[in-house]
Amino acid sequence: MVYESRTPELRDAPDVAQVLKANRLALARLMTVRLLIGVGLVAVSVILQRVTGADSFFLALPIPVGVGVLIMTVWRAAYGIRVFQCEKVLRHYPLEFRPRVLMKRAKWTEYGDVHQIRVTTRGQHGAPLMLAVNAAGRRRWPVEAEEGAWLAGDLPFGGVLVVPGSNAMLFLKPADWDKTARKRAEADAQRIARAHQAGLHRMTNRSWMMRRGA
Repeated sequence: MVYESRTPELRDAPDVAQVLKANRLALARLMTVRLLIGVGLVAVSVILQRVTGADSFFLALPIPVGVGVLIMTVWRAAYGIRVFQCEKVLRHYPLEFRPRVLMKRAKWTEYGDVHQIRVTTRGQHGAPLMLAVNAAGRRRWPVEAEEGAWLAGDLPFGGVLVVPGSNAMLFLKPADWDKTARKRAEADAQRIARAHQAGLHRMTNRSWMMRRGA
């Protein structure tokens, strides 16, 4: 079953190139700020110790903190691949407006908050529960999505959600891959081929964000 928007209102879809550019810049800014904080903590500690000549625990404390920030920044940067995965999906699927997105709950992780959501369509029932993560690394849930958002993809396989106004871009995968297996098995050859081209055919699980290829 293909998920199609039945929203009667005419809406202008977001400019995909602009959305991708905004998210790349947001990810770059996030990484830059974190790098500056990490380097700054280490540098301040080293400078203070040399200037004062003191060998104090408190003066040295910023060093491990700064190194920790740098390590976490590298860790987070590794998952910036989500922006490129979203770009791949947007190359193969058109954006279709969905009138409402329900955010059920969120789980904090080191690499970003994972939101459990349901993308609803008027006149359709049984939309699968999805996991969503902000491609640019932001943790805040874009509340504007509750008034509607643009979906590119095929929900049993996954997709991308673009929130109008904020340019927030969320990478989606089914919350329970096995539970949606029947819907994928019922998909025709064209849908399956498109999912492969967009990189949405791979299995996911509870720790899906821990696997870059998920």
